[in-house]
Parts: sequence; C-alpha cells; structure tokens
Amino acid sequence: MSLLTFCTASPSLSLTQGRDKGHKWRKIKEMVEKSGVSSSVCYPVDSLKKGNWVKLICGASFEDVADIRNLSLVYTLAGVDCIDCAADASIVNAVNEGISVAKDIVSLRSPWIMISVNDDVDLHFRKAEFDPSECPPNCSRPCEKVCPADAITLQRVTSDEGLPLEIASSSKLEGGVIRGRCYGCGRCFPVCPYDKIRSNTYVRCPTATAELLKRNNVDAIEIHTSAREINSFEKLWNSLADFVGHLNLVAVSLPDLGESTVDAMNKMYTIMNPFLKCYNLWQLDGRPMSGDIGRGATRDAIAFAARMSSIKDKPHGFLQLAGGTNFHTVGGLKEAGLFQTPNIQEDGNDVHQAERFSGWPYASIGGVAYGGYARKIVGRVLNKMQSEEGPAHIERYPDYLVEALEEALSLVGPVKCYTLS
Repeated sequence: MSLLTFCTASPSLSLTQGRDKGHKWRKIKEMVEKSGVSSSVCYPVDSLKKGNWVKLICGASFEDVADIRNLSLVYTLAGVDCIDCAADASIVNAVNEGISVAKDIVSLRSPWIMISVNDDVDLHFRKAEFDPSECPPNCSRPCEKVCPADAITLQRVTSDEGLPLEIASSSKLEGGVIRGRCYGCGRCFPVCPYDKIRSNTYVRCPTATAELLKRNNVDAIEIHTSAREINSFEKLWNSLADFVGHLNLVAVSLPDLGESTVDAMNKMYTIMNPFLKCYNLWQLDGRPMSGDIGRGATRDAIAFAARMSSIKDKPHGFLQLAGGTNFHTVGGLKEAGLFQTPNIQEDGNDVHQAERFSGWPYASIGGVAYGGYARKIVGRVLNKMQSEEGPAHIERYPDYLVEALEEALSLVGPVKCYTLS
C-alpha cells in the first residue's frame, strides 16, 4: 500500500488538451510541497554529510532512453541527489532532459549526473543474448517470465498462413532480447531449460568515457571494480585522470572482499589521490541487482556497511549502500544503528570524531543508492502508461505522473525524512 494519501488519481490528460500547464501540474506541485521536498532538498554533498543522500541507479547497462528520461523526471521531483546512468551520450542526454522537465514543473536544484564505467569484467556490464530460432516452438518461455526489465519478448509464429498455431505443421519463436532494456541481472540464465542463453560481457571504452567527461553535463563518475586486480583499476584511472578535474564526485563501486576490502580500498585511493580535486565515495555493493527480489536482498548491503563503519582507520571518502537496497533498507539501517548516525569512534577514554560539518560529525553512512527496486515501482506506472498510450513523455499524462511520483516519494522519503502521511 502506498504511503502517500494526499493525492488521488484523475483522468488521463494530455498537454495538448485545453487546460494550461499550471493547472495540470498543480497536483504535482502540491505533492512536492506537502511532502517537504522543496524545503528538505539541499546541495548533494551536504546530503552525503548528513547521511540522507539518495542516488537513483538507472543501470550501468540499462539503455532504454524513453524510460530513463521518465525515471529521471520522476525521481528529480522526488528529490534524489544523484542519477547514475550508462556512460553513453544519448543516455546522458535523456537524463538531462528528464531533469529539465522536472524543474519546469517545480523549482528544484538539479541532481548530479553520474556515469558508470568498469575496469574489467563485471556483472553490471553484460547483456543476455540468444537466437530465438534455436528455441523449441513449444517452450514455456521461463526467461520471459523471470525478466524484471521486460527485456525478453517471444512470439510463436507459423508458416502455415491462416491455420491456428496448435494445428499448424511448422512454427517457430521470434523476438528475443531487447538489448536496450537488458541490464544484465542474469536471472534468465539458469531458468532456460535448453541452456540457450549466453552472457555478452563488455568493458566501457575509456576513450569514449573521456569524451563524455569533457562535456559540461556530467557531474560524477563511478568505477565498478572487483578490487581484486588493482592493475586493471590503475590502468583505467590513468586513462581518465586528466578529465576528472571538474567533477564533483568520484565513486568506486566494489563488493565485500572480507578482510582484504580495506587494503584494496587504500590502494585504490592512493592511485586516485594525486588527481582528486573533488569528493570521493565508496559504493558498498552488497548483493548486486537484487533489490526488487524481496526484503532479504538488502541484508548483505547493511552487513557490509556495518562492518565498514566499525573500522577505525577507514579509507578516505563517503560510504554509500547499494546492491539489494529496497524499501526495507532504511529499517535495516535503523536496526543496526547506522541511519544518519554521526561518525564517532571510541578508543579507550578518547572519542575521535570525523571531519566536522556545520558543528556536527559527518554521518557514518552517507546514504543509499536504489536501482532495480526504484525502477520497478515507477516502472509499473510507466508500463501501464505505455500499454495505453504507447511510448510517451509522462508529464503529458498528469495522472500517471502523480502515481509515479507517489511511488518515488515512498522510497526516497524515508531517507530524506519527508513528511509522508
């Protein structure tokens, strides 16, 4: 059940119809004002310091331009601090367009735009692929059912024109993977009864990434790494170091390596430090691409954060959760005593405080990044809109925008401590 009750659905209404924009978007403005988005949202780095940073992960491999534009619009209205997307010019343009439309509706500060790259083979940088002509026509198509991104479509067709499929002498499957929508979660691989689905991994081109960083519409970069091959990280960093000087944030996303995690982080920070002129962040990737599965998916990320926050000599930089984050993450952080908790470490009788901000310590955990779950809850609205209207700009249908924003606020609000009724 939705957390917000102060808005109601209204009939679908296109921008081309008679009423003016102000009237059509009035309900959106009321939602933003009543929830306290306008008054609560601050400069992104201040959110990191306070512990209420929220990042939307569009997906390092998710490249559906229409959905990314609409997701960016909705989550900008919900007050996210950063939008993380694929390192592709068309995707960055879609994010910027969504942000621009959101700011036309309500006067808000812009979230930072982050692009994601990888230094080696990484789960976030792969696509599923298969040849549907190799699939038996009577396959039950479990891959299509299990895909969270609706990235697989299969249709049985017959060469016997006019005959029903059940009595046609020959038929086959057509369709396959919609490459732009596949973000590499891998759930289709084990369910294929004929083992036909392959993984196509790739590494983002450093030269193309450097060109993107030269533009003035990218604010941050995130490097995904296994942290096991420091040489791969160093090679990528050296190819990008000359182009990061104007950025606001450099993030590194890594898995929990147990006792070797801190050592790997320190080595990577030593490599980056001579060129860093901005803030840095460590994305603690608990259980990658699993937030939409259920409550338990967030446990690994919280456990990772708890262990890192307890380490006395942490590597320099903010800490942020990812991987399995969902609606239950904030509750888990509160149970662990990590939600917006000042970073104060005790050593005998001495209390060592972290770098201070406006009179109080920085939060031990800077915030949360939401990916699959954030896309899922708003994606339900986008799918419903597109099934009725076809591919569309969501602002042209205020009833759908209200519904999508309601979902987004229910996720962002608990981190931002909005007034949700």
